[in-house]
Amino acid sequence: MKYFIAMLSLTLSLTASANVLVGLVDIQKIMTSIGEGKSVQKQLEKSFNDKKALLKKDEEKIKKSQEDYKKQSMVLAEAARVNKEREIQEMMMKLQNKTMEYQREIQKMEQDLKKPILEKLRPLIDEVSKSNGVAMTFELSAAPIVYAESKKDLSEDVIKAYDKKYPSR
Repeated sequence: MKYFIAMLSLTLSLTASANVLVGLVDIQKIMTSIGEGKSVQKQLEKSFNDKKALLKKDEEKIKKSQEDYKKQSMVLAEAARVNKEREIQEMMMKLQNKTMEYQREIQKMEQDLKKPILEKLRPLIDEVSKSNGVAMTFELSAAPIVYAESKKDLSEDVIKAYDKKYPSR
């Protein structure tokens, strides 16, 4: 009798799990495909390129200082040479600090620009998942599904639903 109950419960659990449809979404793909996401990407690229140009100017100043130092190093007094080396080192440290500061600014800007989109995406993913009869939906990069008997990529459906509900300006 115990054997029969165990087999029955095992059979029922296998049957129930076989009918589960797993949904998959690629948030990164969605963010780069929707109109609003493309706009965010353009803003980030512009800001990145502006900051990159500023850093390039500083790099050129450092290179020029290094070249000048090379030319003058033989004729400079010891104190002047040490002072010039220190100036170049300080310029390099400032450039490094500025680079890290710009990276933080770009990352914060990205988070601030993407947060409202992600907040609008969550309910849409729920809607698309329900309309596709999906029991669970996973984000591909966060929890990659190695195997599921029944799975469906909902990314394209979410992109269409988002652009329909929130057309880009």
